[in-house]
Amino acid sequence: MQALLALAVVGPLVGAVTALLPAPPGLKGRDPDQAVLRHGVTVTGVILLVTLALAAGFDRDHASTTQATTDIGWIPALDVRIHLGIDGISLPLVVLTALLTFLCALYSYFKMPAGPSPRAFVALILLLESGTLATFAVLDLLLFFLAFEMVLIPMYFLIARWGGEGKQAAASKFVLYTVLGSVVMLLGLLLVGLDGGTFDMVALATDNGRGLSTSVQVIAVLAIGIGLAVKTPMWPLHSWLPDAHTAAPTVGSVLLAGVMLKMGTYGFVRVLLPIAPEGMHTFAPYLGALAVAGIVYGSLACLALARPGAKGDLKRLIAYSSVGHMGFVLLGIASMTPTGVNGALFANIAHGLITGLLFFLVGAVKDRHGTADLDTLAGATGAALYGRAPRLGALLAFAAVASLGLPGLAGFWGEMLTLFGAFDPAGGLSRPAFLTFTAIGAFGTLLTAAYMLVVVRRVCMGEPPARPGGGTGLGAGGMPGSRPAAPTATAVATVTEAVTATEAVATAESVATTESVSIAEAAATAEIADVRPYEFAAWTPLVALTVLAGLWPAVLLGLTDPAVQKLLAGGKS
Repeated sequence: MQALLALAVVGPLVGAVTALLPAPPGLKGRDPDQAVLRHGVTVTGVILLVTLALAAGFDRDHASTTQATTDIGWIPALDVRIHLGIDGISLPLVVLTALLTFLCALYSYFKMPAGPSPRAFVALILLLESGTLATFAVLDLLLFFLAFEMVLIPMYFLIARWGGEGKQAAASKFVLYTVLGSVVMLLGLLLVGLDGGTFDMVALATDNGRGLSTSVQVIAVLAIGIGLAVKTPMWPLHSWLPDAHTAAPTVGSVLLAGVMLKMGTYGFVRVLLPIAPEGMHTFAPYLGALAVAGIVYGSLACLALARPGAKGDLKRLIAYSSVGHMGFVLLGIASMTPTGVNGALFANIAHGLITGLLFFLVGAVKDRHGTADLDTLAGATGAALYGRAPRLGALLAFAAVASLGLPGLAGFWGEMLTLFGAFDPAGGLSRPAFLTFTAIGAFGTLLTAAYMLVVVRRVCMGEPPARPGGGTGLGAGGMPGSRPAAPTATAVATVTEAVTATEAVATAESVATTESVSIAEAAATAEIADVRPYEFAAWTPLVALTVLAGLWPAVLLGLTDPAVQKLLAGGKS
């Protein structure tokens, strides 16, 4: 188990280095670009198998205990150690990261985004995987920070070099926000480590803040929380996310939403809740208020983008939906209860599965139509997917209803548990305030359902046809059913002259009108490719796991609950 976890963290890093080296003559094949893409699929596939072996060997009866541990001295003067391990909180995130990275590598093998050499693309994907897995596996504060920052460089280049319109500005904004937040977070981590006498996360969590004064905990939570909130992202520190998602390639959006956002919420659970509980208790009401503000703001932004005539981008809409969904995660954490934190961890995994699938599907729609503009997709010449690509339309509808929290699918349990946790928060927290947060969060679920159903109606069904004749059914005087007034002689003469004068124009225009209508009808009925085999292979695991987690939530909750109970109890099982 120790070797498997070390291989899962280091293996992608080694694979990234070998991807940049010239391929041996026997492995080049006829197309060197395909050879390096095949290398990416192979490495990520091996890492996925390694994480599945970790999951199979994990002792579920002791899910609160750190397993597969490696503890090696690194910087003795600061007591910094290479300390790795997993428990019931981190294991699901490790498997999710390996799964999504493999599916992205598989998808890219058949649909490589336009840009520079695939060699650099594969190396960046593997470097991103290594950094993310390390973030979920390390148990030392400084190593956590290094792994947390390790993912910024590959994601920056994935957006800036393989992205779409506005990619440079979006990539720069992404790095600017995250680096500034990380600088503040580093100060908080150093304060905790130096004041607590160790950077070991297990020792600090067991101490449960007893070695840190209340003032130190409050400052640490504020500093570390800002860095984590940027990465989550939490309103109002979210503005980098829509631009990054809109410009990123499909696989970049999948990894950003499915994996990288989870690093921020994981830090709240792994670092702040057990190490600085008094500081978290101080800021919990403010965190809850910002969480529900994000839920409502994200939903209203999605509704604004989804309305006809708004020229809303479908990828941008899904990005704003992530702001709302991560608000539920933060609300569960703010409750500081086992129910709320378990709900937050469940919502983390559900969001990774569902939103990863949504970005895959939106990328496929954009590839087929050359745009993600909702008005274009829903217009007369747009994508009525149910009739033109029924399997693609059905998958998009499935992902949308899963995202809105339909019972029986993964999205339901996380939101429900976080609301239950906020309904009865930890002792000492304001019950009236959290009851208000619960009501606002519940209202946010209605807004989520509203914009997701609008998206399904417009993209999968198209706009409703105009009424025949375009008339209003009103008689003379604007009254329904009234008889029209008799025309006078002057009116008849005027109409006759107008008809005579416009006959020539009407004749000329009729030809152009007929041609334009024919073109529009042809575009509206043109066939587009339905789900391709490689897309089916990449998306099916996400669909299956969304259903499995919805029907059998104990698969996840059985892992997280013992670890959460121990974490909130100060290291005591």
